[in-house]
Amino acid sequence: MDLRETIQKLRNYEIKIRKALNSQMQGDYHSVFKGSGLEFNDVREYQYGDDVRTIDWNVSAKGHGTFVKTFKEEKEQTVFFLLDVSSSQEVGKFGAKKLDMCKEICGVLALSAVKEGSQVGVIAYSNKRESYIKPGKGMQQAYRIIAELFGMKPQSAQTDLNAGIYFTMNMLKRKSIIIVLSDFIDNNYDQALKTLSRKHDVVVIHLMDKRERDFPSLGIMPLFDPEQKKTYWINTSLPGFTKNVKQQFMQNQKHLEDLCKKQRTNYLAITTTDDYVAALIRLFKIRNGK
Repeated sequence: MDLRETIQKLRNYEIKIRKALNSQMQGDYHSVFKGSGLEFNDVREYQYGDDVRTIDWNVSAKGHGTFVKTFKEEKEQTVFFLLDVSSSQEVGKFGAKKLDMCKEICGVLALSAVKEGSQVGVIAYSNKRESYIKPGKGMQQAYRIIAELFGMKPQSAQTDLNAGIYFTMNMLKRKSIIIVLSDFIDNNYDQALKTLSRKHDVVVIHLMDKRERDFPSLGIMPLFDPEQKKTYWINTSLPGFTKNVKQQFMQNQKHLEDLCKKQRTNYLAITTTDDYVAALIRLFKIRNGK
């Protein structure tokens, strides 16, 4: 599939999502990319009944009276994608690997966000920055993101989610919607994700492949670790091997899901065989309180 066909496919998916939401929300649909709060606008003189917590003490200290801050609803929202492009994402069938789905989801949501007037940016990260597109507006920005992601060839195979999250926080100074797409096969990212969730409106999209959970018992076989570039000979028929693999997989997923719940962060799990369009519709409904 060339780039033009890819863009048309993603545009069709975006239209499908929008139509479904307009129908299901029965006219009460609010964009998932709407402004998430208030921003400072100006100051005016204090009036009886004003909340004393809004007093601007720096301005008032100049001796010309007591002034309060006024605010306006944020209309322009920044939507930023943090995409894990490490080699563990290269699991799945050809054309439907975890990384393929991540790229498509980024593309669909980028198209949706620019239609709502949001600024959209992206960082692709392994254990280092692979690609960075500064937030911008308009359909051409969405097309640029799609072209960059689908043409990208990561230079590193390894993962460092902790570094990727902190790099993102350093890039974004104002509160934004940050969508993290990864298989979360990594350690030591908990604190970084907590900090990110306190400063921004975070959505976690957890990509998985069923073969990572339901590993077949095939006897002694070589297993290649693409991140470490090493091959390990494993006896998959050992008693409890497949059970332990599944148990570890489920524990890791539950740990991430519980972490997101505690931080009031939206969590969405998608496998490589799922209809991710339907999953995104569910996510939009949750974010709109439906």
